[in-house]
Amino acid sequence: MNARIKFSKTGAIRYIGHLDLMRCFQKALRRSAFPIAFTAGYSPHMVMSFAAPLGVGLISQGEYLDIELSEPITPFEAISRLNSALPEEIRILSFRVLDDKEKSGMAEVAAADYRVSFYGTALPGIDIEKSFLAFLAQPSIVIEKETKRSSKVVDIKPMILEGKAEGRDLFLKVLQGSRQNLNPALVAKAFFEFLKAPYDRYSFLLERVDLYKNEGDEERPLLRPLDWSEE
Repeated sequence: MNARIKFSKTGAIRYIGHLDLMRCFQKALRRSAFPIAFTAGYSPHMVMSFAAPLGVGLISQGEYLDIELSEPITPFEAISRLNSALPEEIRILSFRVLDDKEKSGMAEVAAADYRVSFYGTALPGIDIEKSFLAFLAQPSIVIEKETKRSSKVVDIKPMILEGKAEGRDLFLKVLQGSRQNLNPALVAKAFFEFLKAPYDRYSFLLERVDLYKNEGDEERPLLRPLDWSEE
């Protein structure tokens, strides 16, 4: 029996890496005597997988963890037990038992929502809402993307599914997952370049709002949050 946990990650804990986050959950699962299944063999470990590891420094309201249960547990009890064992900056938001036909969150992720919040000292004198409309209206948004061994020129506009600006915040829906994956910081960097402003990664805060699966197909996508079900 598999279950999906949705959680938020905020505050200073955004600076811990993915492996530390995994250890944090493992300890919380042990402390709460949670009914999680273990692998067989000489060195058993908890059966768990995160949908899409979050970059260091980002906060989120929509992270997902899939686990295998050793016995049933109600959503209320699951959320209560885990929240009592986790740091306050990690909160369990929902718990749902998965149908047998559902894939893992890691395999399902197709897109993500992000908020880019500019601090008050960033981009002085710029009308961000008007400028972002003009930025998205470009026929292409070409950037130089750094890889581990080299760099390449990429048009990221097809990977931006939706975009808008409200006040000093940008709201983005971008492709995410194993097939195509757009880092929202690259969109912010391209926006700085469009404005001919010096790029400063520390002038804005990145927040992942939610992760989505595609219930349709590539031509007619139907994006649903990973915690969505037909029930």
